[in-house]
Amino acid sequence: MSDLGDWFRSIPLITRYWFAGSIAVPLIGKLGLVSPVYLFLWPDAFINRFQIWRPITATFFFPVGPGTGFLYLVNLYFLYQYSSRLETGAFDGRPADYMFMLLFNWICIVITGLVMDMQLLMIPLIMSVLYVWAQLNRDMIVSFWFGTRFKACYLPWVILGFNYIIGGSVINELIGNLVGHLYFFLMFKYPMDLGGRNFLSTPQFLYRWLPNRRGGVSGFGIPPASMRRAAEDQQGGGRHNWGQGFRLGDQ
Repeated sequence: MSDLGDWFRSIPLITRYWFAGSIAVPLIGKLGLVSPVYLFLWPDAFINRFQIWRPITATFFFPVGPGTGFLYLVNLYFLYQYSSRLETGAFDGRPADYMFMLLFNWICIVITGLVMDMQLLMIPLIMSVLYVWAQLNRDMIVSFWFGTRFKACYLPWVILGFNYIIGGSVINELIGNLVGHLYFFLMFKYPMDLGGRNFLSTPQFLYRWLPNRRGGVSGFGIPPASMRRAAEDQQGGGRHNWGQGFRLGDQ
């Protein structure tokens, strides 16, 4: 048990709470401590009956059973792996920026869920985080089941097909990928690569709540191409390194 506790405490802070909630809420529903009907996202109950907790519980809840248990465990694994890697990689030392990414993706998914009557939001949020990780490590070669190897940028779409085969819904994975792409484009691609306006910025209250663990200003990424070329001329070339990549299943 001490080894399990040490492993749990080693998980990055935000991922740890998300991971724990994704175990606790399904367990509460499975044990009948709270009826699962109160944990789904139902637009009528949320809007007309003011059951404002439903977008939160629908993010953590998953109906675990004989036909869904494997799908749940696989996506719980994806949550742990790729949320941890983002939090300790591109967002290392910037918990407020990582929390903002999760909140932005979550709000987009909740709005989509209300419009499209999506009752469960766990998989879309996990897939949105996985998509961002895959784009930040897009040229890295990853290994998947049966020894298949491909660039990380294709990973979200491979997992979309994989989840569909083992019993998931293409809509959930597709919404997650699209929301992840929206965040990546607005936060990284458009302002940093294309030199456009920065539409997203982390609110100051998140920095007060989750201050940077290292000095410096908030924000990260690579500058527009014109600025990179100027810097390379002065420094003798070189490229920005987003960090070390990982293979699926690495600890």
